[in-house]
Amino acid sequence: MRRRIRTALVWVTVLGALGTGERLMSRSAEAQAAGRVLAPAFEVDPLWPKPLPNHWILGSAIGVWVDTRDHVWIIHRGASTLDPNENALGGRLSKNCCAAAPPVLEFDPAGNLVQSWGGPGQGYEWPQSNHGIFVETNGTVWIAGNGAQDGQLLKFTRDGTFIKQIGFGWANAGSTDRFAFRQPAKVFVDEPNKEAYVADGYGNHRVVVLDSETGEFKRIWGAYGNTPDDKDLGRYRPHDPPAQQFRNPVHCADKSVDNLIYVCDRVNDRLQVFRPDGTFVKEQFYEKETLGSGSVWDIAFSKDPQQKYLFLADGMNQRISVIDRQSLQMITSFGDGGRGVGQFFGVHSIAIDSKGNLYTTETWEGKRLQKFAYKGLRQVTAGYQGVVRPGATGPAK
Repeated sequence: MRRRIRTALVWVTVLGALGTGERLMSRSAEAQAAGRVLAPAFEVDPLWPKPLPNHWILGSAIGVWVDTRDHVWIIHRGASTLDPNENALGGRLSKNCCAAAPPVLEFDPAGNLVQSWGGPGQGYEWPQSNHGIFVETNGTVWIAGNGAQDGQLLKFTRDGTFIKQIGFGWANAGSTDRFAFRQPAKVFVDEPNKEAYVADGYGNHRVVVLDSETGEFKRIWGAYGNTPDDKDLGRYRPHDPPAQQFRNPVHCADKSVDNLIYVCDRVNDRLQVFRPDGTFVKEQFYEKETLGSGSVWDIAFSKDPQQKYLFLADGMNQRISVIDRQSLQMITSFGDGGRGVGQFFGVHSIAIDSKGNLYTTETWEGKRLQKFAYKGLRQVTAGYQGVVRPGATGPAK
């Protein structure tokens, strides 16, 4: 009798599991049929960050990084990119508006401004045109610049004390030179290996790997791992064979947890993947018909141990794409062109905190920093979601 009861209980358990599995499969099939996919979901936080003090406003907001304390750092271009009315009102025509904030701003997780600094000083050449920013675990801040005469990288302490300059302004170094840069876009520091990957950039057509402490050039490469050159490739044409060199700008060169280097070849509408020695692995095109400034502007990796997803900022199409990192296939995207909350005008750079929240900066007339709160893995619209307003996502899975 007891054996029969145990056997019956086993069958009940098995049938229950089968039923649960069938229901899950049915829900998955229904979601796919309805054009929905399981993916990281986000909602814009309209109250982040908090207002800046001193009637400060941002110029073109170029770089963003999140440090190990989940403090958000940005760099922007200040008064040179404010429009005439903004500058006029700051010229004592109004007591309530406006003044350009200092170039470097640090925010805590709640959106409070912690500190600000930056600009020309003794012992270094501040960039003509601010661009990328990266913050190491110890607080060392790296800054790149893409002005016409910017050939240098700068390192500062967390509070803005100058540490080191690598390269020099007015260098106009070529794509095979090893003494300076030419309009570098962004730096990513591989701290365990003491190497810095430089997307160099707006004037050159290469990735440069440096000793992050001494600044010594260690390796350089171009598209497909080729020796880079500075030949004029002409205008990008979507249906031409893939270009064998990067076009300007090479906009990012970031390292994943499995030791792959992801390079943003912006105007060529493609992301190329390499090993740290410059060996080409694979590539993927995104919105390949995009002309002008291209579609592949910046990336951030998801915070799960495997970095299953990457998030792609596309400043021409005004979207953030969610991409399966292994296949490089786009799963979904969100955003829209405009000035409203959750929309974009020139979404330029993207970063992620330890909780999976995304932060974006906007160049051109966008001039702002936005936060997109991570809402877990959810069924979202495949392909394109539109603006991810608060409360728009479904239940977590």
